Amino acid sequence: MGIFQRLGDLLKSNVNDLIDKAEDPEKMVKQIIIDMQQELNKSTQALGKAVSSERIAKKQYDDAARTASEWEERAKTALAAGDEELAKKALANKVKADKDAAAYKEMYDTISQQTETIRTQVEVLKAKLEEAKSRQAMLIARSQMAETQKNLAKSTGGFDSSSASEKFDRMEEKIMQKEAEAQAFAEIAGQNNDTMDEFEKLEKESQVDSELARLKAEMGM
Repeated sequence: MGIFQRLGDLLKSNVNDLIDKAEDPEKMVKQIIIDMQQELNKSTQALGKAVSSERIAKKQYDDAARTASEWEERAKTALAAGDEELAKKALANKVKADKDAAAYKEMYDTISQQTETIRTQVEVLKAKLEEAKSRQAMLIARSQMAETQKNLAKSTGGFDSSSASEKFDRMEEKIMQKEAEAQAFAEIAGQNNDTMDEFEKLEKESQVDSELARLKAEMGM
């Protein structure tokens, strides 16, 4: 299963349920990095093959175009020598070379477009992999911190199974942890743009409020 399909399934289905089934979130994050690296390796190999095919098609086109040019020069030479029949034979070969050149040119253009598409996909995957690696340490640290906090809370004896209030507190903590983990995995797949927009909006509003306060202070208001 490709990494994009895996991430797509993770986001389209019930994210909380999938994460809840993961025995170790840290292992899950590391596995996603491994899968992305393997996908990048495959894409890079595909790009190498595409570039090779592109070069072969370009050489075939250049050879055919050069052959057509050579036959045209021979036709000119034959005409200059007064041998029209020989010139016509040369031109017949030129017509065939022109047809070959046109076919190779079309094939070269098609392969070039496909190669460029693969090259773009490889660059996108590289960027996503680097982003995932940069967030890996943060996600693992947050997972470990949450586990530590849970263990400390248990050790203090703060949980009382007979207390309905504390049961609700424990349930809320689990739900909040699942929501945080779900959001973190959504960020890996680049699905957190809306959240970032909200933060940027809050930051902008904060800056505007600061500027307003400064002007009021300068004007003695």
